[in-house]
This record gives sequence, C-alpha cells and structure tokens, in this order.
Amino acid sequence: QVQLVESGGGLVQAGGSLRLSCAASGRTFSSYAMGWFRQAPGKEREFVAGISWSGGSTYYANSVKGRFTISRANAKNTVYLQMNSLKPEDTAVYYCAAKPGGGSMYDKTKYDYWGQGTQVTVSS
Repeated sequence: QVQLVESGGGLVQAGGSLRLSCAASGRTFSSYAMGWFRQAPGKEREFVAGISWSGGSTYYANSVKGRFTISRANAKNTVYLQMNSLKPEDTAVYYCAAKPGGGSMYDKTKYDYWGQGTQVTVSS
C-alpha cells in the first residue's frame, strides 16, 4: 500500500515556474514507477510525465517536453515535477500516481495509487 500527498501548487503568471512535490508513505516506494497526470475542468485526466523506479528513464507528454522535468529522491520517498515557462493551458489539478508493475507509463489505468491532487492555475 502506498499513500501519496502532493504539494506545491498555486497561482502563477504565464512564463513563471512552480515545483510540485509528491511525498509517498511506505517502504517500497523505490520499487514503483511514478507519474504525474493532470485534469482540467471538463477534460479527461492526461499523462504529463513519468519516471522509472531508478530514475534512469523519464517520459514526457509532447505538450510539456522541454518545459517540465520529473525527478525522484528515493531516500526521501519523494517525486518532483519542476514546471517552467508555464502557460495558461497548463492550468489543471495535478496528480501523482504510483505504478507497481509493467505496462505503459502513459496509461493511467496502469497506476494503482493516486494522490488527492494539487491545483495549478496559470494566469495570462
């Protein structure tokens, strides 16, 4: 069992930056691949970024590639999402999720554990 708690969301102007954190409970955090997803009002939850259990492989949605960076600190049971050059279309609730097994990093149905989400609002 893994419990996830996101933090770091807020209101920022376009072009600004935010760093999201996701703190995980449980001793097996390092065995999970981790992902960040987001959901805007009236839209489906979509993949943003993912990272392998070791941190050696990262994955990004085309819409955020070059602007967002995912990282993890297994010793701290924490995964991060650094978001730069934010745009109004990045406005959404951001969720972190843990994937214990195989399957595509991009597929939200492969993730077993989810946080409660943190709101990110980018003003123009």
